[in-house]
Amino acid sequence: MGIVVGAFEAKTKLAELLDKVEAGESVTITRHGKAVAHMVAVRTEDEQARLQALIDEIKRTRVGKDRGAKPGSTIAELIKAGRRY
Repeated sequence: MGIVVGAFEAKTKLAELLDKVEAGESVTITRHGKAVAHMVAVRTEDEQARLQALIDEIKRTRVGKDRGAKPGSTIAELIKAGRRY
């Protein structure tokens, strides 16, 4: 879940929280106990490209391994498709 801080604490410790976000932590800021903001590190173009390449590779390896299930299938349909093979 990461770090959870109140709005006042976030204001007074912004630099410290930004250091933690930059290091990979996520920070949720609350107001009166209710989450109102979420801080996460910005992905660089290289990271985005690497993630997209990974997603594309997963999609390529999944082709033909769906056991007859169609996109949007229900759980029951997926179970039935799995039992056929």
